[in-house]
Amino acid sequence: MREDTGFLDRPDGERLAWRKIEGAGPTVVWLGGFKSDMAGSKAQTLADWAMANGRAYVRFDYLGHGESSGDFVKGTISRWREDALAVIDQLTAGPLVLVGSSMGGWLACLVAAVRAERIAGMVLVAPAADFTEKLMVPEMTAADRLAMDRDGVWMRPSDYGDPYPIARELIEDGARWSILPGPVPVEAPVRILQGGVDPDVPWRHALALAQALKTEDLVFSLIKDGDHRLSRPQDLQRLVAAVAELAP
Repeated sequence: MREDTGFLDRPDGERLAWRKIEGAGPTVVWLGGFKSDMAGSKAQTLADWAMANGRAYVRFDYLGHGESSGDFVKGTISRWREDALAVIDQLTAGPLVLVGSSMGGWLACLVAAVRAERIAGMVLVAPAADFTEKLMVPEMTAADRLAMDRDGVWMRPSDYGDPYPIARELIEDGARWSILPGPVPVEAPVRILQGGVDPDVPWRHALALAQALKTEDLVFSLIKDGDHRLSRPQDLQRLVAAVAELAP
């Protein structure tokens, strides 16, 4: 088996980088997090699993992320949702298991709401539903708000490197896609992996999403000493086990 690579042309001239493994379904689709990319350890671990087990797998980078074109600061939840739908509609067929990490967990819920007939299951890792208005906005200081009003961008400090540019449009657009407190129209089986010491997505926030999802087939796993990334060897084993359960 091999992993093919390519670019998906978007109507505005931007291009989305993707990697795809042909294999047995349902197709596992990786939806990455905010400012992350498809080369991360969780996405790569699932690629290794798919290759070793003959499973269909697709991963990609949103506009302004990783190997895709575009300016990150111009990205919005609307745009990244459209990117995910374009990849799913043009690069996959049949049943899907969506694996969403952080922001990707929110996007997975938005995608599942409009492609419900194709969703065989979802695995959400530290899902950051509504993170723009419910997690980012509350942490903004008066100076941050002034900077956003003045410049249209807030440089948000990050524990993972340089500050992230957060555009006012991202915050305003995110509010339009709010899914909490629910109900969230997902009927497929869902598995949630959440770190107990996650500094970015508090476990109670992820639990609120679990309670909002309509499905009755949901398992919420709290990894008490886990952080936001959940990329330790034991965390990656849990991820693979959850995906393999829903994509047997």
